[in-house]
Amino acid sequence: MSSVFVGKIPAKGYAMLSKDSKFTPFEFTRHSLGDGDILIEILYSGICHSDIHTAKDEWGGTMYPCVPGHEIAGRVVAVGKNVSKFKIGDYAGVGCMVNSCGECEACLASKEQFCQSGKTVYTYNSTDYFHNNENTYGGYSNNIVVSEKFAIKVPKNAPLDKVAPLLCAGITTYSPLKFSKIKAGDKVGVAGFGGLGMMALKYAVKMGAEVSVFARNDKKKSQALELGATNFYTSTDQNQIKERFNLIISTIPTSYNIGDYIDLLKFGGELAIVGLPPYEIAPSISVIELVHKAGKKVYGSLIGGISETQEMMDFSLENEIYPETILISPLQIDEVYEKLTNGSGEFRYVIDMKA
Repeated sequence: MSSVFVGKIPAKGYAMLSKDSKFTPFEFTRHSLGDGDILIEILYSGICHSDIHTAKDEWGGTMYPCVPGHEIAGRVVAVGKNVSKFKIGDYAGVGCMVNSCGECEACLASKEQFCQSGKTVYTYNSTDYFHNNENTYGGYSNNIVVSEKFAIKVPKNAPLDKVAPLLCAGITTYSPLKFSKIKAGDKVGVAGFGGLGMMALKYAVKMGAEVSVFARNDKKKSQALELGATNFYTSTDQNQIKERFNLIISTIPTSYNIGDYIDLLKFGGELAIVGLPPYEIAPSISVIELVHKAGKKVYGSLIGGISETQEMMDFSLENEIYPETILISPLQIDEVYEKLTNGSGEFRYVIDMKA
């Protein structure tokens, strides 16, 4: 390891300084490279709707300056002396987490996002309990230091710009499909057809399911059908929709009626909620309504553990399942946020950090 990496590591990125600001260049430091850490030169960073919610403090608790980004792909440029999983020059990815206690039941089961010690460290806007409680900064930057345990292996021939969004959009939709044990012939509904919905459709089709898409309008109908959707609906009216579903994955980031989707489940069917609207418009369902809609299951799904994320990555690369992406420069972040907020954006925008 070169002496240039001794001590705190300088970094440059783009930060929101307040919820009403624009993105601005921001210089900061990463924690020093530990014996089990790797230093990644960030080449691409996806833009997730969670980034917008956090940057604009729509979920509360944003710590400014805020450098978002948890869909990170890049090149390993330094390794700690005990690192065995990576070598300099390898490609690596970082998703939504960078650490956890590693000792509780959830962590030992590689469900680090549910760390029972409450010490899951998220990639940005999170307290790093293992490095002097410093605030974490994300992928809208030129580098990141992370434990090799929380880095995902990416083969050299992988298209890194398309790999980056898999670290959130991919695992967020892959995980509930695996949890609900979707198999060939099952009927899956995908509610919301943005970056997450598109990935849910691709994975479910590859798993052999018959997939229907629910969207606000029919602007993306032809794209959904081209990607393998059997049906495309702009309504949840039970009088118009006769089919019933084994699983519906809700990726909707705005307010909606949860009960409408429960009504479309088969007996024993499941509704997985992965979309997170702003708190003030987040939908809910009453206990009374839930009891009267019994015989079905509703559950939330939060990304996936590290081992499942690696499984998702391997599955995606093997089957060439990638998001539809648009490359942008860091100077276009504000413009893209506006598009994604007003509904005029396309699927997944990826920042070329070298642009």
